Amino acid sequence: MDPDEDEAPSPERNETPAERLDRNWAELLQELRVTQTGIQLLSGFLLILPFQTRFGDIDPALVGVFLAAVLLAVLSTALVLAPVTAHRLLFRQHEKDVLVNLGTVMAKAGLACLALTVGLVATLVVGVVVGLVAGIVTGGVSLLVFAVLWVVLPLALVHRRERRPYA
Repeated sequence: MDPDEDEAPSPERNETPAERLDRNWAELLQELRVTQTGIQLLSGFLLILPFQTRFGDIDPALVGVFLAAVLLAVLSTALVLAPVTAHRLLFRQHEKDVLVNLGTVMAKAGLACLALTVGLVATLVVGVVVGLVAGIVTGGVSLLVFAVLWVVLPLALVHRRERRPYA
């Protein structure tokens, strides 16, 4: 979805473009607050793993999975925090539209990285506990679940609504 699509007048809301941008920004910040907590917990979990005694015994492929998960967790954190830092840089410069559009893109990218991180963490945990093949299957299934719940289902519901005849 294009960030600019929300610029069209909305029949169910009586708001000015500035009010719409303020509402969109407030909604985006609330979404980022929820996401940020999860990313912080996941990153903390990943940061303590190398200091565990069993870490040196894991399969070298799982070490690669771990490093990829750490890098994606860092990228997720950067992307989710980017709108906040952009707000500080653009504060009082009358660039709310730029901020909302940038924040939307960064939030989507951050969520994509978060889904990949969770898939890699599932791969890592199941790979250590059960075995590498089971871990890879679990990671793949995890990514499929994220794709269905975060992308396919919402788009299917919108498409279904658009196909309904209006009364």
